[in-house]
Amino acid sequence: MKILKLPREYLNDFIETLREFGQLHAPQRKGSKSFVFAPLEDISKMELNYTRTILPLKKYLLKPVETISKWTPGQGYRTKTCDEGEKSVLFGVHPCDIKAVQILDMVMRDNYVDERYFAARDNVAVIGMSCEPDELCFCHSMQADFVESGFELFLSDVDDGYLVTVRTSLGDDMVTAASHLFEEVTRDTIERFKYRTEERRKKFSKQSRMDISQLPEIINLEYKSVIWKEYGDKCLSCGSCTMVCPTCYCYDIYDEVALNQQEGARKKRWDSCFFADYALVAGGENFRDKRHSRFRYRYLHKQEGFVSKYGRPSCTGCGRCIEVCPAGIDLREVIRKIRGEV
Repeated sequence: MKILKLPREYLNDFIETLREFGQLHAPQRKGSKSFVFAPLEDISKMELNYTRTILPLKKYLLKPVETISKWTPGQGYRTKTCDEGEKSVLFGVHPCDIKAVQILDMVMRDNYVDERYFAARDNVAVIGMSCEPDELCFCHSMQADFVESGFELFLSDVDDGYLVTVRTSLGDDMVTAASHLFEEVTRDTIERFKYRTEERRKKFSKQSRMDISQLPEIINLEYKSVIWKEYGDKCLSCGSCTMVCPTCYCYDIYDEVALNQQEGARKKRWDSCFFADYALVAGGENFRDKRHSRFRYRYLHKQEGFVSKYGRPSCTGCGRCIEVCPAGIDLREVIRKIRGEV
């Protein structure tokens, strides 16, 4: 690992040098309040003080809709090979979203390796950047407010510049290509880094701090709690929370037949455990036909099942699910009620 300093006045110059490593993507404004990661044509459009993007990085790794095979007369089924694709550099990624990609990496190599996922993963270079929490962020409680891997470079704001941590050989190539822009780290920079780190932690509001100790056991013990019914009655089963969640990876397979009825494609698309037909099986049986059972299942999976298998929750505390929920359901409030704190 190597750590250098990038003076603030050279930030844009450095970003421009990253274009030689792939198509540059960065956070940009979408409408009046939202942000998205998108190709960066004009550096003046970049918004590094964003809170969270509408969709997380999974949109680059698990496409919302993807063709996995095609069939045509005379040729039958032909599996679509993994595209080599274009190299992309994602600049300005927050720690919670980097942690989410690490979680997806674990899942996609478990039991069997998802070659399509890792073909896309190999084409994405991640440049992380420190951020300031807002009232919806609870990444600190989910131990996702900092990362030590999962990126090529990570830029930590130290007021007059950025402390740049080099994690991979690709990251080293990136700083080498712009070596004239970097400086050695001084004692003043080190003190600034420690001060900014501590100040950032203090900015997490009381509302954003949650106790997740022994949460898997509590959720199991409260399997029949009326709280699930209380929130299940509010939930619209729209699936918005799962679509924007950086670690939700459920999918559906369906066939799309051409109008000539002779050819078509088999496709994979994002799915949601909140959808009424998610647990529907042949014969008409639905294992989770009630909304409250689907609502409970998501908490069981992310806060209990994932912990038992991987040792940590799959939630990263990014706050997207709270922000998009049309019913105003706050995950933090649900957990506090389940714990008996409310």
